[in-house]
Amino acid sequence: MPFLRRAFIACLVGISCFLTGCANSTRDNIADNIAHRVDSLLPADVVLLGEQHDASDHHRLERALVLELAQRQRLGALVLEMAERGRTTLGLARNASDADARLALQWNEASWAWSDYGPVVMAAVQHGVPVLGANLPRAAMRAAMTDERLDERLSATSLTQQRDNIRVGHCMMLPESQIAPMTRIQIARDVAMAETLVNARQNGKTVVLVAGGGHVSRGLGVPVHLPASTLAKIVLAVAGLADLDKVSRADVVWQTPTIPAKDHCADFQKQMRP
Repeated sequence: MPFLRRAFIACLVGISCFLTGCANSTRDNIADNIAHRVDSLLPADVVLLGEQHDASDHHRLERALVLELAQRQRLGALVLEMAERGRTTLGLARNASDADARLALQWNEASWAWSDYGPVVMAAVQHGVPVLGANLPRAAMRAAMTDERLDERLSATSLTQQRDNIRVGHCMMLPESQIAPMTRIQIARDVAMAETLVNARQNGKTVVLVAGGGHVSRGLGVPVHLPASTLAKIVLAVAGLADLDKVSRADVVWQTPTIPAKDHCADFQKQMRP
């Protein structure tokens, strides 16, 4: 059964790649067919691009997507999980420096390497397109943890799934008493991103969100909190093979080469030690 499941996932991803054009293993050609990819997404009010944060190919695809839309004069804004809501490059000149953009976004280098995200940010800035932070501000997290109304934002099934995701994402090391509060933070972050997207919408243009894959998941993440009238396309960038459930929660899969596995739980264990 596990073999059949993996084979089905491979087949599903392969079909998506055939339809949308997967990146091959040659790094220089990672975005060669970006025009075709964009054609398959439009029209769209918003494109939600879910990445694997440590996959460099995904950052190349993000920059290529932004450049393609900007050159078509179709990019309304670039919205980022990686900066807090309220931070923006709006008002920066097209020839602004990286330092200018980092200051405007109050960039947190300890959490997000500018070397990963600077290229996509500057691609937007240099085309006169605003970059907007969308993540829940750290100062609002404590209030979110106790806001039980956030639980009602998801269906009972989705809330259970999101809580399971929090457990697994924290390597099964969080006390059970922290699962509900941490899930509320996740929901609040998705709400903040959705509201930022809605506020950034422009007629005839597309707003792009770059966020972790879990945030763009249909039924769980940002899409749940968008108005029903929003024409949204969900793109999941996958390094290697994707989990069947994750693939089913996206409109399009952009597959990139596998990257070396990293033991994130080992790192998390170190952080949890007193």
